[in-house]
Amino acid sequence: QNYVKWMDQTENGEDIVISSRVRLARNLHELPFPHLLNEEKGAEVMKLIRQVWEKDDTNLNGMDFASLKELSIMDRQILMEKHLISPEFSHFNSAYRGVLVNEEGSICTMINEEDHIRIQCVQPGLNLDQCCQQAMSLDDAFEAELDYAFDEKRGYLTACPTNVGTGLRASVMLHLPAIQFTGQARYVFQNLNQLGLAVRGIYGEGSEALGNFFQISNQVTLGQTEEDICNYLQGVSHQLVEQEKMIRDNLKKEMPYQLKDRVGRAYGILTHAQIITSQEALALLSDVRLGVDLGLLQGITPFDLNQLMVAIRPAHLQRRAAREMDEMERDVIRAEIIKEKLRGMK
Repeated sequence: QNYVKWMDQTENGEDIVISSRVRLARNLHELPFPHLLNEEKGAEVMKLIRQVWEKDDTNLNGMDFASLKELSIMDRQILMEKHLISPEFSHFNSAYRGVLVNEEGSICTMINEEDHIRIQCVQPGLNLDQCCQQAMSLDDAFEAELDYAFDEKRGYLTACPTNVGTGLRASVMLHLPAIQFTGQARYVFQNLNQLGLAVRGIYGEGSEALGNFFQISNQVTLGQTEEDICNYLQGVSHQLVEQEKMIRDNLKKEMPYQLKDRVGRAYGILTHAQIITSQEALALLSDVRLGVDLGLLQGITPFDLNQLMVAIRPAHLQRRAAREMDEMERDVIRAEIIKEKLRGMK
């Protein structure tokens, strides 16, 4: 299924913040970090974590366990396209790297990625508190059974020095087309960097900001509590939302025809194109999403657009067709799926 929890529409109708994520990095005492693991030690990490999963009466709240070797290339790419595992991790075909994931895709644990255990919880909208609670709860279940690498002064020890301390990385994915259109993005993102926050693309570190989606996250965890990190990011995210809204309002007042033209052209291309690349589709869907948010287009919801954004990615297209496809075939099918979905809009 294409659905994952973060796609849900938020109760308050806030559609600028797409999703919130909290990730905890943990390592096991006296075992080398994953980049130094040989097959024997890697298998030992997998075995220890599997034992925790098997011992728990609920399988850690209904999570499925699999090594990456048990998953096909397409399965791994689908998990990546749903934002459940990192792009780098999806390339491994390894018996001693694995995933634990629940059915709705709100909780996923990567085993032997950059750290032995990477717990991540994702929720729709600006919801860092719930993400943090879920992540800490799963962390407690692991910590009750496993001996973590922990230093009294430094905190949790991690492969990357910037994660040492709480080991917590909080991030928020926002749709910021107005900030981008008006050329303010560089200035805004420089300010965020000065505030100790990182700005990345749609799939995190090293990825492009496709479709005007940006991930904002904390850069340092040492010397801060989990609550401090989440509260700080929550506050900055609120400010970004207000800034984006203000610019959108100005665009509506000062450039109404240009705005309607931009949205209308995007809708026109998407409902008539015979071939469309993933990159072009995401850029045009960003304009359509803006039109929906501003009430210029009806008949489709942000939830529909979230689903569509994932459904048109390469692995999802091939899973839908139940076969591998070359780039041109994918571009044709992608155009068909988008037309079918947008037909009900006015």
